[in-house]
Amino acid sequence: MNQASSPAHRFGKVALVGRPNVGKSTLLNTLIGSDLSIVSPKPQTTRHRILGIATHAHAQIAFLDTPGLHLGGKRAMNRQLNRVARQVPDEADVIVHVIAAPRWTDEDEQVWQLISQHQVPRLLVVNKIDLVKDKADLLPFVATISENRRYDGIHYLRATHAKGMAHFLDDLIRFLPEAPAEYGADELTDRSERFIAAEIIREQLMLRLSEELPYATTVEIEHFEQVGNLARISAAIWVEREGQKAIVIGAAGAGLKAIGSNARRRMEKLFGGKVFLELWVKVRENWSDDEASLKQFGYSG
Repeated sequence: MNQASSPAHRFGKVALVGRPNVGKSTLLNTLIGSDLSIVSPKPQTTRHRILGIATHAHAQIAFLDTPGLHLGGKRAMNRQLNRVARQVPDEADVIVHVIAAPRWTDEDEQVWQLISQHQVPRLLVVNKIDLVKDKADLLPFVATISENRRYDGIHYLRATHAKGMAHFLDDLIRFLPEAPAEYGADELTDRSERFIAAEIIREQLMLRLSEELPYATTVEIEHFEQVGNLARISAAIWVEREGQKAIVIGAAGAGLKAIGSNARRRMEKLFGGKVFLELWVKVRENWSDDEASLKQFGYSG
């Protein structure tokens, strides 16, 4: 009696692309089962290429989260974010174009123009479907999008929930090349804890500060030392003006204390150990429009 052979193992890199604030980072976190990529309601929260690894019985997927490709914004930081967003699809075996229902914007079209140049499978994810009151409106909306744009699969998801994820993953995996896993089964990312710590602090800045100020801030880890189960971390929060420094610190230091406390708790949960965190706020005029400063703060490539 012949036994059915096991399916071939598949491995590939999958780029999650889209305009800002469509839920790419939330989708990544759901797919890998960990809060790796920072999330906030503000657009352009993601500033780096973030690799998140999902290991399954017969497949391993290396998801690449990207900054949102956006129009406008003339500062060096905006140009850097768009450079990263444009480069990542070059690495991908499959591209997942994430949009937010029920809108197709000029920035969505710009993303399509970019990915249409790549001869790899492309999947469309229509995210945030919970915001559409009448789900019947989704079909004509997507029919219009796909009339002159070829996707190899279309999926309707709510990135914060598991519903629909299994079918999406099955569809995605079948497009991956047959190949062995490139990462260990317990690995979640290729990024260091030092990098993740800086991102977690920046997440708190995005969540706590007013509408414009988060874009004038970045975080630099000045010291990271692991002593047994304790991580000792010192970090500088960089802003562009003295007035912004005062806002970050807050009355009697309350703002900075809250940012530090929330970031420390997030790190302890993710790192699985105790964290001692010191934060300082420093000023560098117009750092976000200075190529040398961007390189120093890790925004390069």
